[in-house]
Amino acid sequence: MLGFSQIGVADADLTTAEPGLLAWLEAGFAGSMDYMRRHGLRRARPAELVPGTVRVVTARMDYLPRDAGPDWVEREWAALADPSRGQVSLYARGRDYHKVLRRRLQQLADRLAQAVGPFGHRVFVDSAPVLEVELATRSGLGWRGKHTLALSREAGSMFFLGEIFVDLPLPTTPPVTAHCGECRACLDACPTGAIVAPGRLDARRCISYLTIEHAGPIPSALRPALGNRVYGCDDCQLVCPWNKYAQRSSLPDFDAREPVTDRTLVELWDRTASSEEAFDRATQGSAIRRIGLERWRRNLAVAMGNALRALEDPARGARGHAASGEGRRVVQADLRARLLAHRDGATPLVREHVEWALAMSGPVGVP
Repeated sequence: MLGFSQIGVADADLTTAEPGLLAWLEAGFAGSMDYMRRHGLRRARPAELVPGTVRVVTARMDYLPRDAGPDWVEREWAALADPSRGQVSLYARGRDYHKVLRRRLQQLADRLAQAVGPFGHRVFVDSAPVLEVELATRSGLGWRGKHTLALSREAGSMFFLGEIFVDLPLPTTPPVTAHCGECRACLDACPTGAIVAPGRLDARRCISYLTIEHAGPIPSALRPALGNRVYGCDDCQLVCPWNKYAQRSSLPDFDAREPVTDRTLVELWDRTASSEEAFDRATQGSAIRRIGLERWRRNLAVAMGNALRALEDPARGARGHAASGEGRRVVQADLRARLLAHRDGATPLVREHVEWALAMSGPVGVP
């Protein structure tokens, strides 16, 4: 229905979630996301956010591209192992999910109004202080995995969540039991050790946070762990056994878009980061646009530095067309040329990351 794979209903009382939220905030795990602290316990109090709310309708929308083959996980790992390529998180390769879900949630609310009459409501898609995973788990869309994402036995974790706050006393749907067992694959796979305990994420170390939410310099000690990830990170999902059941989207909206998918870092820079015009054109309708050109260049510079370092030593995992000595030298020269060309005119933030990247393959100079 409307592209949603599952609908649930949760009670609006999230009082029991408040201690965990406060402990997470007090530990500093929100990093520079000041809005998390600013909203505080409003996240656990839907009726304060939208007065009159008594229930929350939750919705799951799968986002794995329609053409994802049975070997999609293996293909993702192979792309991560090629330092010359730029890796964008799967969820961000298609149309901006905020727009897709918001419109369809409103259509769902309209259909509900046709059935029961006018009612008070408000639609949310990762756009307000809402405990999305908490609401999803309470309404039976899945359980909270050790990586903190919602997990489903029928769909893994490759899905978006959306909510409709309503003033209707709808019957709630029951939660499901957790099925992670003793598995700790996601904790062990996290490149930066951001999952500090089962169900406990330190955003300050999370690659998704560093490349998307964080506006300042990426800590130098963490840059090598980013590898070729330029927007988000899927590692904790790629290793999750439940994602063998991940569902393909029924919508074309999440099909991968050409400008940011399956591209080398050089191609990404030329097509998306060479100018404001190129960035705007390449990211039109994409979630990537929200971070702006400066952060995008910062992320690409880090990935380029990691590529230069990896290509210096074939044993570090250089693959594809960079496997031969000559191929590696060509890729290195191309990477350095882009970095050098944009170094002097860069913002202080980008320039610092460009300088770091150039230092990864020896003294800065003309390649």
